[in-house]
Amino acid sequence: MMYGWTGQILRADLTNGKIKKEALDEKLAGDFIGGRGLASKMLFDEIDPAIDPLSPKNKLILATGPLTGTYAPSSGRYMVVTKAPLTGTIGSSNSGGYFGPEMKYAGCDLIVIEGKSKKPVYLWVNNADVELQSAEHLWGKTTYETDDLIKGETDEDAKVACIGPAGEKLVKFSCIINDKHRAAGRSGVGAVMGSKNLKAIAMRGTGGIKVADNDGFREASLDCLEKIKSSPVTGQGLPALGTPMLVGVINAHGIFPTKNFQLSVFEGANKISGETLADKILIRNRSCFGCPIGCGRVTEITDPTFKGKGEGAEYETIWALGADCGVDDLGAITKANYICSEMGMDPIGLGGTIACAMELSEKGYLPAIGLGRELRFGDADALVELTTKAGNREGFGDALAEGGFRLAEKYRHPELFMGVKKQEFPAYDPRGVQGMALEYATSNRGACHVRGYMISPEIVGLPAPVDRFATQGKAELLKIFQDLTAVVDSSGMCLFTTFAIGIDEIRAVLKPATGIDYTAESLMMAGDRIWNLERLFNLKAGFTGKDDTLPQRLLKEPIPEGPSKGHVAELDKMLPQYYKVRGWTPEGIPKEEKLKELGLS
Repeated sequence: MMYGWTGQILRADLTNGKIKKEALDEKLAGDFIGGRGLASKMLFDEIDPAIDPLSPKNKLILATGPLTGTYAPSSGRYMVVTKAPLTGTIGSSNSGGYFGPEMKYAGCDLIVIEGKSKKPVYLWVNNADVELQSAEHLWGKTTYETDDLIKGETDEDAKVACIGPAGEKLVKFSCIINDKHRAAGRSGVGAVMGSKNLKAIAMRGTGGIKVADNDGFREASLDCLEKIKSSPVTGQGLPALGTPMLVGVINAHGIFPTKNFQLSVFEGANKISGETLADKILIRNRSCFGCPIGCGRVTEITDPTFKGKGEGAEYETIWALGADCGVDDLGAITKANYICSEMGMDPIGLGGTIACAMELSEKGYLPAIGLGRELRFGDADALVELTTKAGNREGFGDALAEGGFRLAEKYRHPELFMGVKKQEFPAYDPRGVQGMALEYATSNRGACHVRGYMISPEIVGLPAPVDRFATQGKAELLKIFQDLTAVVDSSGMCLFTTFAIGIDEIRAVLKPATGIDYTAESLMMAGDRIWNLERLFNLKAGFTGKDDTLPQRLLKEPIPEGPSKGHVAELDKMLPQYYKVRGWTPEGIPKEEKLKELGLS
């Protein structure tokens, strides 16, 4: 008998409509933990990494961790793993809410979606009963409408993960929305779902999750809970202001990218800060399953120009749709965020793409795009209008829907794309945080802030402060953070918990949950194993060490003003050491002895 895991994989072949259940391999579960690790292993084994991400040969894997749905704190996470349309890399997106736990209660550790349906369908899982239902009447509906309609057809207590019009139209940065407001957000996982004519997955489960040692699990969970509640970040900052608490902090350090990374300090930061959001538009907090933090923000815009109600915006969204586009209108930013949720789009990818378009336009490289005026930084009305156009692939929105890399290439100025491996940057200028520069360049899913989150030691000072401008020791530190985040993503817990707890506490929860005698060292090795497996996938997909780089703007052009003035990203000083620390060749290829050590040979 398995503990923590349900022991079952659900596999749906949309081409022939066949559904089957199979047993989870206990050794694989132990070695790769669950979630991101286990799904990445299955994807690596079952598809050719060189395939077209939007072909029926690609697979979409939804995966929980052994802690998902338990009473371990903040254990509501699940992963979506596939080959990503935006980047061509392995795609791996994390989401919270209540959908992941419902998967476990319905008896599923993983759901594997294969092939392509001839007509739109949705998968309905009601405990042991599984069937495909027609979704033709749902095609074209928003994520909010789809969620409500499916619950009306199945069970009001069902949990729904679905795509909106953006996923249907294969927008390269479309995402999967569950519980209306939570998103598996980056790299275009929604487009893969759309390419398969799968509108949604609905779950209803009434089962439980067995743990190996109830008393030990309870004690370890309560210890984690106490530490999360007592942390200044997870116990005070995030509950009070949500992730937008970072707006003032990051701007004050001079690393708040502005106008497509031309500047790093935004004059309008106070107008879009977490404090302003709390004062002007916040209704209440919202928590994911089992979470004591409650960083979600339920908000409402009463201004008739941008009227709306929903959740957000998060810090990354406020930056991407705000400072990066030169927009300081919180109403417009929040309205665009609501549209992203309804359409099913990643606001980071969208914001970075619109910012690229704005710079192309201001420099005279972009022709008229049907706005009735020239596109300029700071145009709040254009921001909202282009958000809808991108989701519908309408007019210039069709070019935006391909992402910033392809947009910049189309208009013959690829140097204006700000991202890595075709994925747009998140909200930190790496010229002023050298660990983030290395993290961005080496991330296995393209530019990413949650594959290590070096902002924690370099800016927040957790678990201990380090010099953000220094390059020495950053390779060693980043490897630790990357391996740790791989463990967290695989466990089913939220990454935000790591502001308060570390690998020892995670081990203390996983061991009694699963009955496996994990040590801190064996768990970190599992994280290393997952990271190397993802690297192998990307190498087979055609990526090389040459792709571990940053735009020339960040490597050659110093930050022009503010607290980080004069700095560039010193990637060349850190990357060779990073490869060495990882046990890779100078070209970035895992050595055979490293693969043997990790059981990946």
